Amino acid sequence: MRFKFLILLLSMALLTPVSSEGAFLLISMEKEQSNHLKAYGVAFWSLENQVTVEWLLNYEGGSFLIPFTPEIQKECALRNVKAEIISDARRAAILNEISRPDINMEVVKLEKAPKIAVYAPEGKQPWDDAVMMALEYAEIPYERLYDGEIIEGNLQGYDWVHLHHEDFTGQYGKFYRTFNHMAWYQKQVSDNELLAAKYGFAKVSQMKLYVAKAIKAYVAAGGFLFAMCSGADSFDIALAAEGLDICETMYDGDPADPDYQKNLDYSKTLAFQNFTIFEDPFEYEYSDIDATQDRRIPQNQDYFTLFDFSAKWDPVPTMLCQNHTEIIKGFMGQTTSFIKDYIKPTIKILGENASANEARYVHGELGQGTWTFYGGHDPEDYRHLVGDEPTDLDLYPNSPGYRLILNNVLFPAAKKKKLKT
Repeated sequence: MRFKFLILLLSMALLTPVSSEGAFLLISMEKEQSNHLKAYGVAFWSLENQVTVEWLLNYEGGSFLIPFTPEIQKECALRNVKAEIISDARRAAILNEISRPDINMEVVKLEKAPKIAVYAPEGKQPWDDAVMMALEYAEIPYERLYDGEIIEGNLQGYDWVHLHHEDFTGQYGKFYRTFNHMAWYQKQVSDNELLAAKYGFAKVSQMKLYVAKAIKAYVAAGGFLFAMCSGADSFDIALAAEGLDICETMYDGDPADPDYQKNLDYSKTLAFQNFTIFEDPFEYEYSDIDATQDRRIPQNQDYFTLFDFSAKWDPVPTMLCQNHTEIIKGFMGQTTSFIKDYIKPTIKILGENASANEARYVHGELGQGTWTFYGGHDPEDYRHLVGDEPTDLDLYPNSPGYRLILNNVLFPAAKKKKLKT
């Protein structure tokens, strides 16, 4: 107990003593920040308590400026988040600097905590998904929903939805060759078939397509979608293959359509076009969108670079790229990255490995909403395999790769009118 009290006192010492009357808390997101990831949690907690947060884009790594309260100060200390109490005059000087037309900075007000959902099946553990780990580590509340809830129309109750590493094509992640004898794989197949039958679908692939179309409609109506790894490319593949059977017999009981490739409709996808589906049902890959199989990049040279956008004229991608470094360590996944040749020209590439012709982080709009796709499985586990130990984020509190996830979580809290360009 005494040790915890000493830790709290040391954390409180991080707060520079200034008169709290008319004061603000400046949470700098530069490299010196003690815990970048939990800083997002403090911002979210403030929003939950009806406190407006100013996100200072490109100012000291994308810092947060929050009106001072003892409660928020205490949260910073408890979460080991470095913060500085500044006067109203200091705040005015910072905002004046940011407002200069020759400075690539901007202020975006975050006004309401978004309601967060993670699309994941029952029994999926948080350490199976980087976003769930990030949310739990940052202490940001979220709810789970899966196919049944979406079919029943519950998606509209959420502001932001993340797709875990799902296979929307109905091929169970194309794990058949390696894992079809495993109990967990057999249970996954059985659970999905029972759920499909419950809602009147003849095949799991038909249910997954219905869900993908419902999610697409949610985005068009103003929702915010975030997907990583196979949740990104399998989503678009399912949309393009609407009305076609791309699953072989071991997945749905009958052969695939022999000519499905030439009948794909790329106009229905969010991000990708002109791709070719890999027809081998035993191959652990969906299509040539993903660069995983052909990339020859040594781990110690595997990095991608974030683009530098105009904060004043293009605040949306600027928000999504906030970080204390522009160079991010690469990491693998079933879908590691996206070959740029198959990305639609209207899509914004936020992060890329230019020498390998691959995008790692892309963003686009659909109707009134937006979506973001992020390649790879776990930003701090280079080659995550089935059954690997979970990542301990206490070892990576300043992870630039995880910061990109949390940028997306806070994004819906911004006032939409401010973000129109």
